[in-house]
Amino acid sequence: MTLESQSSDAMGWPSHGGQGTALLQRFGLPTDHGYEDVSANLNPNGPPPWVAGVLQERIAGLSRYPAPDYAPAREAIAAQNGVQPEQVLLTNGGAEAIFLAAALHAGGQALILTPSFGEYARACSAHRLEITSYPLQAPYFTCEPATLLEQAACVDVVFVCRPNNPTGTLISLDTIKTLLAHTQPAGTHVVVDEAFIDLSLDEEALTPLLAQYPHLILLRSMTKFYTLPGIRLGYVMASATMINRLAVYQPPWSVNHLAAELVPSLLADNAFAEKTRQWLTSEQPRMNRELLALGLEVVPSHTCFFLVRPGGVQQRNGISSALLFERLLCRGMLTRHTYSFTGLEGAWLRLALRDKDANNRLLKVLNDCLC
Repeated sequence: MTLESQSSDAMGWPSHGGQGTALLQRFGLPTDHGYEDVSANLNPNGPPPWVAGVLQERIAGLSRYPAPDYAPAREAIAAQNGVQPEQVLLTNGGAEAIFLAAALHAGGQALILTPSFGEYARACSAHRLEITSYPLQAPYFTCEPATLLEQAACVDVVFVCRPNNPTGTLISLDTIKTLLAHTQPAGTHVVVDEAFIDLSLDEEALTPLLAQYPHLILLRSMTKFYTLPGIRLGYVMASATMINRLAVYQPPWSVNHLAAELVPSLLADNAFAEKTRQWLTSEQPRMNRELLALGLEVVPSHTCFFLVRPGGVQQRNGISSALLFERLLCRGMLTRHTYSFTGLEGAWLRLALRDKDANNRLLKVLNDCLC
């Protein structure tokens, strides 16, 4: 069965990137079918080369329980972000941070801007929140503040992804400030997932707003920037009172010893951060131009991935996103389908930014598949 014939059926699709084995099986391709993964949004410069050595040095600590307050990690995060350690909660990846934010509002009402990361809805469902969607506006998934403010006033919590996954768009700082000012009297909490803020061309982090808006909750992931998805590292920043409330729902020793021990050294690696910045500022605009030159429709992205679909001539020639996905996979390029994103239903593909040589290989295969 081809992807084209399955396009109306989103059941059974992997809900995250990096799931090559399941997709090879879905399309009847052999398990040894070679492919490059452009479905997972990870920094191609990492992990930093010293990580393996540090982990080896810390192996002896596995025989002891971690300190439950993770003080060194929290202090390092606080120092980098200009907040106090009591405003930081270390988490088992960004996913746990999302679930803690949902747990805080169990049984309430949530507003989720869509299309966006599917774990917000999953976490809300797990904690019995009634979900309302705010659809970002086509064609480039922008936000219409007046409508957003009207809906936000009627719920307990709003989930915003900034930069947004999978669109790569960035809600403006002014819109966020307006949302915070509007929701503060109503007691609505605003949860902003900044998992990709360190991989953004417009790094307008919202941390300075925490002092003014105690109902703001910021979520961060360290797995994307440092290419450590197997380690599971994330954190929450909020007021000290909010952090204490969130911590009630976190299991003891949620973050393992090795992950917690890495945090100060990761944040101190300025050379890695600069190398990443140079890569992003060079390759991101170049790939945006090259993808447009191929005739693809490209959503303006502020981060390390692109949401694309075949443009006018290609669509008229019968090349849909579904067919393009299949052609790319058969030619050794695993992209991210969008069947699991509310409001997209498979009509787009997400492409992760990689190093220059890998990006050029993707461009060549894309060109072949679009002909």
